[in-house]
Amino acid sequence: MNDLLIADKPDVLILDDQPENLHLLTNLLMNDFRVHPFSDGSKFMAFIERKSPVDLILLDVVMPHRDGYEICADLRKMRALEHVPIIFLTSLTGAEDERKGLALGANDYIGKPFSPPLVLARAKHHVELGRTLRIIANQNDNLDQKVRERTADLERANAELKLKSEELQKTQDATIIAFSSLAETRDNDTGMHLRRTQNYVRELASALRSHPRFASHLAGNVIDLLYKSAPLHDIGKVAIPDHILLKPGKLTSEEFEIMKTHTTSGKDAIAAAEKSMGEYNSLLSTAREIAYGHHEKWDGSGYPKGLSGEAIPLFARIMSVADVYDALISNRIYKAGMPHAKAVDIIREGRGSHFDPDICDMFLQIQDQFAAIAAQFSDESLST
Repeated sequence: MNDLLIADKPDVLILDDQPENLHLLTNLLMNDFRVHPFSDGSKFMAFIERKSPVDLILLDVVMPHRDGYEICADLRKMRALEHVPIIFLTSLTGAEDERKGLALGANDYIGKPFSPPLVLARAKHHVELGRTLRIIANQNDNLDQKVRERTADLERANAELKLKSEELQKTQDATIIAFSSLAETRDNDTGMHLRRTQNYVRELASALRSHPRFASHLAGNVIDLLYKSAPLHDIGKVAIPDHILLKPGKLTSEEFEIMKTHTTSGKDAIAAAEKSMGEYNSLLSTAREIAYGHHEKWDGSGYPKGLSGEAIPLFARIMSVADVYDALISNRIYKAGMPHAKAVDIIREGRGSHFDPDICDMFLQIQDQFAAIAAQFSDESLST
């Protein structure tokens, strides 16, 4: 079992007005969690307001007096519950019901009647994710405090500050990789996709630096920023429910609409991080452009905004080629990877429709470097 669960038995709150559901869920979860079952919403809220420990909330949607949607909206107003996952328990499984719940801040749905293995797996996954997010938030708070405490010493500690800055940069880079992996490893067991796309993007941007259209945009440390921010391109997948993200077959139109929101969720999450810093951060700004725009298409048929041509940020256009190439050659739960040559043919066919023509042409010129990167950072390389 995960070390987070071993170190401290998590507290799971359940609110459901049906005694048989409370009994079933309590018996199912009690071996791995401290379970706090409630059939009364006021007692449930009183428990939370006493600042009692909470790691996960299982919330029935259809209840008398106040439904789960109303209660979820109130819970999401509490700062202490900002990173505590909320899972709806419901027999309402329509796309509109899911959209409503996710918009209010729910993290997932579990349908009735319950599947015990699914309930247990979802509970463990969301507890781990919630605790990880809280650890990161606490680390950021602690880092902010340390920075404030040391500001007065900056003038006489320039050498020390330089060393500290380098250490913080390494920590930031490591944190970005670790945080990005939370989303990536949910639908890609190895997470090597992050390493490959980082290197594809750097290779492609370095080649484009010699192109007159792009030279001025890729000067200085821009390519390094692009390389470091690339792992955050799919961070919004953290907000996509497992039953959609991990679906082995083709998504329905409703499910695809939810999947598309990972671009907006990613942009919003990174924008929130920028706001919390209180100043411009070029790495986060680059990451936000990539997360929001890497599914746009040159002809305007992409999402989320339907941008076309150079209205699509350059960094997103570069990432689009790298991301599509890796998606084509990689094995996923819903398909097998294809050979390099076939992936190249598909990207060539997308020239001027999916991809910026000049960026596509440069990819075709350096396609062998992409193949070499794919081989160096293959999923199988982890075991060698």
